[in-house]
Amino acid sequence: MFDKVLIANRGEIALRIQRACKELGISTVAVHSTADADAMHVRLADESVCIGPPPASESYLNIPRLLAACEITGADAVHPGYGFLSENARFAEILEDHNITFIGPTSEHIRIMGDKIEAKETAKKLGIPVVPGSDGAVTSETQAMKVAKEMGFPVLIKATAGGGGRGMKVAHSAQDLSVALGTARSEAKAAFGNDSVYIEKYLTRPRHIEIQVLGDGQGNAIHLGERDCSLQRRHQKVWEEAPSPALNAAARAKIGETVAVAMRKLKYRGAGTVEFLFEDGEFYFIEMNTRLQVEHPVTEAITGIDLVLEQLRVASGATLTLRQEDVTFSGHAIECRINAENARTFRPSPGRITYWHPPGGLGVRVDSGVYQGYSIPPYYDSLIGKLIVHGKNRNECLMRLKRALSEFVIDGIETTIPLFNELIRQPDIANGLYDIHWLEKFLGKP
Repeated sequence: MFDKVLIANRGEIALRIQRACKELGISTVAVHSTADADAMHVRLADESVCIGPPPASESYLNIPRLLAACEITGADAVHPGYGFLSENARFAEILEDHNITFIGPTSEHIRIMGDKIEAKETAKKLGIPVVPGSDGAVTSETQAMKVAKEMGFPVLIKATAGGGGRGMKVAHSAQDLSVALGTARSEAKAAFGNDSVYIEKYLTRPRHIEIQVLGDGQGNAIHLGERDCSLQRRHQKVWEEAPSPALNAAARAKIGETVAVAMRKLKYRGAGTVEFLFEDGEFYFIEMNTRLQVEHPVTEAITGIDLVLEQLRVASGATLTLRQEDVTFSGHAIECRINAENARTFRPSPGRITYWHPPGGLGVRVDSGVYQGYSIPPYYDSLIGKLIVHGKNRNECLMRLKRALSEFVIDGIETTIPLFNELIRQPDIANGLYDIHWLEKFLGKP
């Protein structure tokens, strides 16, 4: 096992990783920008290193400074969390070159899955069902029109290096295609420095279902069931739950085993998530995230398995001790992302938290790195906490969520708590009858 882990992240995920390390007796190093000097993960770490000014490009994304922090502190491993450099193959390679373990997959697997076209081709070869679409990138409007007409409108244009909904546009007809193609390319170029795009069939009412996997890089891999992440705004997840209200045990076992077999063939190492669109009983691969997900706590709640601990174990070279038959699912869990944003416009709301009272009680977990008196900086993602509730069944879980939301008090800034108070009262949510377009339609109501 590692002696000292540097956590190349901030906020609630840095604190989450820190806790897992401490429970294993591993020393931790927190890195931080000047804007995060008073952050909770910095206060609780064994050591801390300031790596630069507030802009992420000069601190959390600055590989030389992170490497220097490893050398200064003697860290023998780095956990990247999610976001920032967590899916940067070059970062993983550089750490490997300096004999520092990257707590995640190999740089090769990060690179393969980071390119959406190569990921789709790899998924096909591994026996994972994929969304119908173009064979590789489309390089001209003529080619795009030919592909779109063959599969039928509407179609979805996506950046090959994309993520988070950027470089993604829908063309509902031939007349829309030219503008959608140009806009997607422009967004992709601005966001990723790569304007390459491809085309997929646009599904009209799909759900977003993702399968959590764990592998040890030695040919052993298991799945930990699915999460339903269909409640989204602009392709950003808002509410996640496990298991999905849309799947039965047979469908869950079938897609889970399909993915687990694929990860065994790939000899995948660490935690990962294979994401699908699900419509009319069919699964369609969209991408794989080669990292820990924001919503991993709902899987932990229903399986009792600590995903970060397992990441640390397999990264240290240990084989996976869990077998598929060891994984059991208990009850239902829901996660609400609490952001420092206006609940209707989603306008960021940085500032000082004047009062902080998180909920508690049986089956309630709050993952957050903030505290009363803490000032949320304006430079980073607006996620300030995650409310996770667990119950014996979905109905109990929903009632517990309603109670927990009523206890959650955050003053001094705007948050998305009022949105969840609205959602919990909607019949479609109570009945699990929603798809990836539901939330935006709901928010569009007068």
